Amino acid sequence: MKVAISIGDSNGIGLEILLKNHKRISKLCTPLYCVEKELLQEAAKMLQIKLPKHLKCIAPNAKIPPIMPAKITKESGAYSYASFLSALNLTLQGKAKAFVTLPIHKKAWQLAGIPYVGHTEALRDLLKMKQKQAIMVLGSPKLYVALFTDHIPLQSVPQSIQVQSLKSFLLHFAPYVTKTPCGVLGLNPHAGDFGVLGKEEEAITQAINKANQTLKKQVFIGPLVPDTAFVGKHLRYYVAMYHDQGLIPLKTLYFKESINLTLNLPVIRTSVDHGTAFDIAYQNKADSTSYLNAVKEAVFRAKK
Repeated sequence: MKVAISIGDSNGIGLEILLKNHKRISKLCTPLYCVEKELLQEAAKMLQIKLPKHLKCIAPNAKIPPIMPAKITKESGAYSYASFLSALNLTLQGKAKAFVTLPIHKKAWQLAGIPYVGHTEALRDLLKMKQKQAIMVLGSPKLYVALFTDHIPLQSVPQSIQVQSLKSFLLHFAPYVTKTPCGVLGLNPHAGDFGVLGKEEEAITQAINKANQTLKKQVFIGPLVPDTAFVGKHLRYYVAMYHDQGLIPLKTLYFKESINLTLNLPVIRTSVDHGTAFDIAYQNKADSTSYLNAVKEAVFRAKK
């Protein structure tokens, strides 16, 4: 099985993870690396490791950037975006069964003139999807968190919580909830405390009820009080109203092993759940667990 892999930002830890795990990944699938071999050779030299044998490299449509560890550059941003597009297109064309993305740097994309803040937003637009159809989920087999809003400013979250849009999100997410119930978090402290601390929970409650009515069963419960929602509930799935609300508890508990999934797409895409880690770039300190799990998940989904 062929799996396309985009390299992320060449100034971060992505190339270290790619190079050091080629042998293990090759036992799971045939990886198609969306990168020039010359860039991998340079990275291997800087890391003082041997270049793996039998690399299948597909050059993206971009100029090879100079490797500048821990630097934010438009060249690395442009190349990481081109690598991502290459992996996506290989999958759309059926030349790969799935694709896995290594971490990009959002500011580098911005400097390169890329009009997206991340992979998920790019996929929504490039695949002509509505805002709430491509669902960002992070997690591990023990805990999955779906993000109702993901990469938007915190001040924009309250106005985004509308009954119809949240109901639609819940209905799109429901097929992926394999163990019910799924907890839906409130937005405000104490889930609004009956309107004393905010009224967004009224819309959340209505959306939950309408989604369950449509599904004809209780898939979703809530709104749960955010600061205690993960304590003693033994739930496997949650829906968070905004990025940090869901990812702080997840990454505190399962940072190394968790992965990023984009659900409800016409293609299979998984990713590491961490960033470029510039603070340890090219220091041979990167942890590969999330990457290995992301590839395993991509292979598993492709076989279903």
